[in-house]
Amino acid sequence: MKLELPENKKLVHEMTTGIRWGDMDAMGHVNNTLYFRYLEMARIDWLTAIGCAPNPLGQGPLIINAFCTFHKQLEFPGDIRVKMYASDPGRTSFESWATIERLDDPGVIYASGGATTVWVDFPAQKSVPMPDWFRQHVT
Repeated sequence: MKLELPENKKLVHEMTTGIRWGDMDAMGHVNNTLYFRYLEMARIDWLTAIGCAPNPLGQGPLIINAFCTFHKQLEFPGDIRVKMYASDPGRTSFESWATIERLDDPGVIYASGGATTVWVDFPAQKSVPMPDWFRQHVT
């Protein structure tokens, strides 16, 4: 399944990181599981920057569905930029999107992905309305 990134999305964060030797697999390219790790790193970096660090004893965002499309192989050595976007805020959820590109190949998308994210009360284990302060970041 291939999902296209929507045109109507808001850039919410950018992060750069290095590709590590250990990120590669036996085929000589970055293992597919690491792309999800790169997306996670950018997501946590963004959430922390806006004052929404993970808090399992409170409320916060929880991914209920995630995907990644691999457009080109990433290889060591190199540095990447992950761009995070948000769209379609609802009462309890929003869509997040991301692109990954190499810093030495700007504008060329190596991977794209996204997630459906729901605002959750973790102790109660149920979705709750997204707070207004957070909604402002994804609208």
